[in-house]
Parts: sequence; C-alpha cells; structure tokens
Amino acid sequence: MTRRMHGDLQFVRATAADVADVLAVLDHAAAWLTAAGIQQWPDRFVTEWITPAVERGETWLVRTNGRTAGTVTLDWSDPLWSDSLGRAGYLHRMAVERWSAGTGSAILTWAADRARAHDAAALRLDCVATNPGLRAYYEAAGFHHRGDVEVGGAPGQRAGGGARTLVSRYELLL
Repeated sequence: MTRRMHGDLQFVRATAADVADVLAVLDHAAAWLTAAGIQQWPDRFVTEWITPAVERGETWLVRTNGRTAGTVTLDWSDPLWSDSLGRAGYLHRMAVERWSAGTGSAILTWAADRARAHDAAALRLDCVATNPGLRAYYEAAGFHHRGDVEVGGAPGQRAGGGARTLVSRYELLL
C-alpha cells in the first residue's frame, strides 16, 4: 500500500518523482540544525544518498492538508545493528518542516505501528552522539540507549570510508 493515514497525517510512499520533496525537507531540517549550531547532518543531502531507499519503497513523505510536513525512511535491516538479535524496524532520515514541529512524535508512533505489523520486536535508530537534545527527545519517547559506534561518511550518508562520525544507537522495544 502506498498511502496510510495516521490521525490527520497521511504517509505516502515516496517515488522517484518525489525525491526533490524528500531532499527539500531534509535540506530544510539540516539548515535549521546548522543554524542552531548542531552538527547532525550535512548542509545538503545528495540525491544518490536518497534514491536507493526510495527505489526500495522504504522512504515516506508525511503530509497534512496537502502540504509535505516531513519525511522518514523505515527499513528492515541495518548493518550498524549486526550485533543485535531479533527482528526490528530501522528508522532513518526522519525530518519535519519547522511549521509542523511536533510531527516527529506521530512519525515515531507510526513507525512503531508499522514495525509491529511486520512482527518486529523493536524499532531502532541512531543519531550523532554529540546532539544531546535529540538524544533526550528519543529517550523521552521511550527509546533506550544501546551504545555508541563510529560510522563512515558524512552524517546521513553511511559510506564505508571518509570522515568518521560517532553515533548513538537507540532501541524501542515493541
């Protein structure tokens, strides 16, 4: 199914035609974070980082009243968690437009519901370890810190090489 409702929000599976919308939300969020002095993501996302997940049907646009309020990628494997057992959903690149602040909690609830529907025992995510505000946000949402690990590439990219970034892993048991 390509559309799902969650309260007033509509979750629409992104297609190749939506990549510009996904990038716009991510870039707006990245700019806001940078202006706030938070190094969470690169200044701009690159199309090549986004399109594989879109092509696999893992990226969603979150809409309300015909406007794009956010985006999220939900997939079913992540090498960053290869040491953890059990079926899980993995949340990546969750971002909301500033005018829809507060939508993140609804996205987390939607993602947990989707993971449960896929018989997952957990919802997992990561964020840069140097963002205490975001870490506290996830902890307040019920996620538990499961350690810090280094990843390669720019934050948000996940390449094998390049710059190294320390990320904190979080898990919500379902």
